[in-house]
Amino acid sequence: MVRYHDEEWGVPLREDHALFELLSLEGAQAGLSWETILRKRERYRAVFDHFDPRAISRYGADKVNALLADPGIVRNRLKIHAVIRNAQSFLEVQREFGSFSAYIWQFTGGSTRRNRWRTSAEVPARTPESDAMSRDLARRGFRFVGSTICYAFMQAAGMVNDHLVSCFRYRQTG
Repeated sequence: MVRYHDEEWGVPLREDHALFELLSLEGAQAGLSWETILRKRERYRAVFDHFDPRAISRYGADKVNALLADPGIVRNRLKIHAVIRNAQSFLEVQREFGSFSAYIWQFTGGSTRRNRWRTSAEVPARTPESDAMSRDLARRGFRFVGSTICYAFMQAAGMVNDHLVSCFRYRQTG
């Protein structure tokens, strides 16, 4: 977790592929710890075609059954179907906006929101922006995109800088 915090968490992501992977993993994390998902991330990449949304959007029953049988990932039918549906919705958003990045970053006005939290107790689980993102993603057919998941996504993707002001990463990110 230290390495993830020090090297990845909160670094602004603008590349569509990386954003799709992160959104997929955040959805898989629902009800579980992020550490659990990080330990399984490489297996997720392998069995989900390295998070290629075009490939995933075409998954059928045989692939779903294979995923459900794979002990290296979270074997939850709803979460697996959500990744497939999200891949389809992701491709629709790309067509409409030119990129998923252009679409998703609009929720923070195109730049990182720099918060000034002094304690972890101050960091919210959701915000009006994550509420708006959640509603719009759901309207577009995305699944496992509740406001808390969206806020965790925003934090991890560097859309908000929620490193504490005392953290060395605070000034390095966003």
